[in-house]
Amino acid sequence: MNRIEKVREAVDAVLLNIADAGERRCGYMHLYGVSQACVLIALKRNENAELAAVAGRLHDIYTYATMDPRDHAHKGSAMARDLLNSMKCFEAGEIDVICSAIYHHSSKEISHTSFDEVLKDADVMQHCLYNPLFDVMEHETERFGKLKEEFGLTGRET
Repeated sequence: MNRIEKVREAVDAVLLNIADAGERRCGYMHLYGVSQACVLIALKRNENAELAAVAGRLHDIYTYATMDPRDHAHKGSAMARDLLNSMKCFEAGEIDVICSAIYHHSSKEISHTSFDEVLKDADVMQHCLYNPLFDVMEHETERFGKLKEEFGLTGRET
């Protein structure tokens, strides 16, 4: 089994424990959607697509495990580190890269490493593409505009 599939199993185990079907559906859509957007952005920017997929899949794991979004990026980074270490198939440096992206993903107004930015942008992309009839959140407008420009997208106002 490849590493992304091992992470999928762990994430699915968390999501399947969510009692509310609507919350569980949102968890699947968001974590899997961000993971796919991470791969797309990583490929475009020549970043590690496998590690990006893992970061995207795990970035909100704390929120869905506890149903508590408070300080979820920092707490989720620690949770992801424990999970990845327990799998014994990721190198320490890879775990550091993944967990840095998770740790910083809520700080969208600050730039971090190029890999960290992949996750931040994927999170915004998933939020904005989930339903094109929803307004783009004010704090995501600038990033979404830059993403549209980067990917040559037109049509949706930010």
